[in-house]
Amino acid sequence: MDFSLPLCEAINRQGVGRVVGVSSLGRGTAKNAGQISAIFAMDHLIESTGVNYRSLCMPGFMDNMLWQVEPIKQQGMFFYPMSGDRKVPACATRDIAAVAARLLLDHSWSGQDNIPVLGPEDLSFNDMAEILSEVLERPIRFQQISGEAYKAAMLQHGMTEAWAQGLIDMVRRTDRGIYNVEPRTPETTTPTSFRKWCEEVLKPAVLS
Repeated sequence: MDFSLPLCEAINRQGVGRVVGVSSLGRGTAKNAGQISAIFAMDHLIESTGVNYRSLCMPGFMDNMLWQVEPIKQQGMFFYPMSGDRKVPACATRDIAAVAARLLLDHSWSGQDNIPVLGPEDLSFNDMAEILSEVLERPIRFQQISGEAYKAAMLQHGMTEAWAQGLIDMVRRTDRGIYNVEPRTPETTTPTSFRKWCEEVLKPAVLS
C-alpha cells in the first residue's frame, strides 16, 4: 500500500492515460498467497482509478534462478520448497519487458484487462536440473527443502519475518497449481526458452 496509494494519486493528479503493471497468474483463485495476494490488491487499487490498465500476469521468473548461482556452482544443486515434479510456466524478464514496451507504445487500446505472459513451456524443477546439467556440462540436481528451512535461510540473509512468511505462503499456493490455471495460447506464449536463458544469462554467471 505504501507504493500503490501514491501511485494511484499520481495517476489521478497527472491525468495518466495508460498504465502497464507487473502482476501474477492466479487472480481470482489465489487466496492467502503471500506477495501474490498483495499484487492483486495493487491491481484492484489501480483499476479503481478508472485508468486504462493492462495487468501482466506472470508465473515465476527464470531470472530468480540467479539467487541459486552459488549452490549451483559450489554444490551442483539448487533448492526450493516445492515439488520437483510440479510443471509450471516460467518466463524471462526480457520477455516481460518486451510485452510491456509494446503495450506502452501502442496507443490503440483502452479499458482494463489481464495479459498472461507464460514463457514458451511448462517445466518442473527436475526438468530445469536436466537442462542445467546439459548447458553447464556437469551434473546439477534439484533438492526440495521444507518451508521452515527455506524461511530460516531467508531470515539469515536479512529478510523480515513477514516477507519471508509471505514467500512461503506464495510457494505453497504455487505448488497447489495457481500458475497452471491459465491456458497456453500463441498470444500468451513468449519466446525465450529456459535453455536459451541458461546459455545466455545463468551460465556466464556460474562461470564468472
